Amino acid sequence: MAAPDDKVLFLPLGGAGEIGMNLNLYGYGSPENAQWIMIDLGVTFADPGMPGVDVIMPDPTFIEERRDDLIALVLTHAHEDHLGAVPYMWPRLKCPIYATPFTAAILRRKLSEVPWGNQVPIHVIELGSTLSLGPFDLEMITLTHSIPEPNAIAISTPHGMILHTGDWKFDADPVVGDTADTDRLRQLGDDGVLAMVCDSTNVFSPGESGSEGDLQASLARIIAACQARVVVSCFSSNIARLKTVALAARANHRDVVVSGRSMRNMIDAARETGYIPQDMVFLDEDDAAYLPADKMLLICTGSQGEPRAALSRIASGNHPRIKLHSGDTVIFSSRVIPGNEVSISSLQNRLVSSGIKIIDWQDDFVHVSGHPARDELSQMYQLVRPQIAIPVHGENRHMIEHAALARECQVSATFLAQNGTMVSIGKKGVASVDQVPFGRLALEGKRLVSIDGSLVRNRKRALYNGFVVATIVINDHCELFEEPLVTDTGLLEEGEVALENAITDAIAGALENLPKKVRRDDDAVTALIRIAMRRVYKQKLGKKPSTHIHLVRV
Repeated sequence: MAAPDDKVLFLPLGGAGEIGMNLNLYGYGSPENAQWIMIDLGVTFADPGMPGVDVIMPDPTFIEERRDDLIALVLTHAHEDHLGAVPYMWPRLKCPIYATPFTAAILRRKLSEVPWGNQVPIHVIELGSTLSLGPFDLEMITLTHSIPEPNAIAISTPHGMILHTGDWKFDADPVVGDTADTDRLRQLGDDGVLAMVCDSTNVFSPGESGSEGDLQASLARIIAACQARVVVSCFSSNIARLKTVALAARANHRDVVVSGRSMRNMIDAARETGYIPQDMVFLDEDDAAYLPADKMLLICTGSQGEPRAALSRIASGNHPRIKLHSGDTVIFSSRVIPGNEVSISSLQNRLVSSGIKIIDWQDDFVHVSGHPARDELSQMYQLVRPQIAIPVHGENRHMIEHAALARECQVSATFLAQNGTMVSIGKKGVASVDQVPFGRLALEGKRLVSIDGSLVRNRKRALYNGFVVATIVINDHCELFEEPLVTDTGLLEEGEVALENAITDAIAGALENLPKKVRRDDDAVTALIRIAMRRVYKQKLGKKPSTHIHLVRV
């Protein structure tokens, strides 16, 4: 029986108000002393404005400080934005992990790349199974998505049932895996669902997202019209798409070559768990050079214009084994993730400039989304009939529109929980009970740093405004002992002597005008020289570079 003051708590630390980087906590007890389970622990990818940073993940400090009360991490599926942070974060959490077979297979491959990976306790649970974790009873509900084994999680709590959907869609022919268990969803609705925490990604898309099964005939038709090499770029985790493309290639008597380590890992995991048949052949990159152009189809990563992905390297002519030529065709079998428009356009322009034909979603039927469009969301609400709707997995505009749709579907209460907002969910409704610190961590080389910290901030400033180091040697009277040595990055063109002289003059002038009372204070002298130098850069170049002074007294 539930204690009178104990609450069911929901706390997103990532994935609310944004797409990607999911970290959701469910607690039971008081906000100060609750038992917690975590659902998903994912990453997002940095944009070009964050030099040296590839991966970004939510800051788990809140739950790290309470890890003795963290019962387990449960993964809904194997996409990077739902499990990609585990190899970086697990030493800070040290909790058991529960996942269905395919997700566990992908996670093991990721953990094999870190020295402590074999220490992680991974518990494999079957599709449709149940488990008890502290005050919660969980049931895995099979749905469909763009990867095998996407699960909604029905969380039975002392105050009622909560359905956490994860990423999903309804697809009558998903190509791999089972169709969504709508009968079980309807039964949950009949029994009564207190709240549903649900994917908002495609709330602005009318109708339905479309079936993966319908793509095979369309891709086969498109490939049949191609005379030379064909490249299909898609997300490496979309096992159904890999299988669909392979079948379309087989229908056109083409051999399939796979490029990209992440794609090969996904295929291996899919074979291991039975989602790709053993007789479906995917050749390696080394085989590409031996295949006639009209008999080869290449599947590769890089549909979002990622600079290190296979397609970008191919387009730039930097791939060691794959070359494309005028008359070849590249099919972008994916959607454009918001924020990637510029990088995708640049990639496509490079390809077109080489005489390569581009086909994307605007030209033909080459992609279906893995997330529910508006009619599918309405259908989910008709099946589950929750009392409370809590939209997640979307930007603010998606979540606000999702809440409006839920009200149209006769949901009596909605709540927009932003990252860091701790929510109490009960029969009397939903309310915010606390605001906790949250943030983002960047993978910088081999370490995690705060994305709001000085390292990332200073690097971004240097990227846009340049970087200057000045070594200045002075005597006891604060006079220049020798000519200042000024080194800059990203500011002066070679041979801009007038600007170099102006900076040297500014340093000398700052020293000449130093007040007597600060001449023995190295910090004060350094600060005044820095100000003088930055004033010149601002006046002459309109820049405010990162400026570092190395002051030496002799």
